[in-house]
Amino acid sequence: MSNAAQNTPPSPAEEDVPDPHALMSVIDTREEYLAAVETIAAGHGPIAIDAERASGFRYSQRAYLIQVFRRGAGIFLFDPPAIGSFEELGAAIHEDEWVLHAASQDLACLREVGLDPTVIFDTELGARLAGLPRVGLGTVVESLLGIHLAKEHSAADWSTRPLPQSWLVYAALDVELLVDLRDAMGRVLQEQRKTGIAEQEFAAVLAREVKPVKTDAWRRLTGLSTVRGARNLAVARELWLARDAFAREIDTSPGRLVPDSSLVSAARSLPESKRDLAALREFNGRASRSELGRWWEAIEAGKASDDLPPLHVASDAVPPARVWSDRNPPADKRLKISKAAIAEVSVLLDVPVENLLLPETLRRLAWSPPASLELAALQVAMRELGVRQWQIDATAQVILNAFVDAVQISVEPGHGES
Repeated sequence: MSNAAQNTPPSPAEEDVPDPHALMSVIDTREEYLAAVETIAAGHGPIAIDAERASGFRYSQRAYLIQVFRRGAGIFLFDPPAIGSFEELGAAIHEDEWVLHAASQDLACLREVGLDPTVIFDTELGARLAGLPRVGLGTVVESLLGIHLAKEHSAADWSTRPLPQSWLVYAALDVELLVDLRDAMGRVLQEQRKTGIAEQEFAAVLAREVKPVKTDAWRRLTGLSTVRGARNLAVARELWLARDAFAREIDTSPGRLVPDSSLVSAARSLPESKRDLAALREFNGRASRSELGRWWEAIEAGKASDDLPPLHVASDAVPPARVWSDRNPPADKRLKISKAAIAEVSVLLDVPVENLLLPETLRRLAWSPPASLELAALQVAMRELGVRQWQIDATAQVILNAFVDAVQISVEPGHGES
């Protein structure tokens, strides 16, 4: 199939396609892919790129469609499972600026096939930094370009083959306007004197390391807090591991097989037999009965296990702020005063608080501040927590002032430590 938009009229069997966009086709052979690489390399300007996954449908987070647009080249829709490696495309555009919307969502699956940029412009992150009230692609396009962009298929199962024509048009529109949007947003950021800030944030997205999968990932089961007892937790663990292995094997989202609530219910009740498990009303899902033997084996393994999980796992996370007033009153004062001060800076710079400084970072600083309340020491502590230089410049002195104020309040009459 050709990569280019084709000006042939839709057949009666076609789904409704947004007019006036031409019909789109998908590149699914190596020959067409290599020809497309040459065309893209011969284009000019930034590379608009997007990826569609099948989150909620498949186990993997692989890309099932990759869209590319470049001025002077056009729009290209690629089928990653059919093509395999995108090493040639990656090499051809490696040094160019790539434009993505919410880059952190797509970088992993793009890197998986050999597409790894060196410079990006993230239009979603740029919209946040520019202070736009809503940052979805359709809203930002309408706000800055005055074009309405329909977003009907964002949660679709992109592993579907063949992909419906209306989905392909939707996917093409996702990249067709990205370069124009990048230019318009670049002007906004320049007018707001935030170009340098944006560049630091975009670089941080590229440099962000993928978090390793936790060995106790099963503890993320929704509702696990209602499970009491180490033996019950062992059963919950074995059920999660069995579901995860099966989901990986058949590349299906685990929750589509048996929902978390079903696993938790079985772990709480500890059924005595496979028949009792089948009779458990809360144990449902598309694979709850067809794979009943698998789940029962997991329950038996949990019941017989000598490796009982601890009821509580040590964490380096700071305690929730609601308990600070009792557990660490000085930290509570530091957090409350500095939080209010950061909010004022956020308004002044017209940057969302969470982009100005992550709330978790502020909590860590307030809970365990540097031994010496000096600006240099605080700046070092912030860098160790991954705070960017522009964020340090905007907030370090404000935080320091707040921490000093908290100390003064603590020593004033009537504000003694408890």
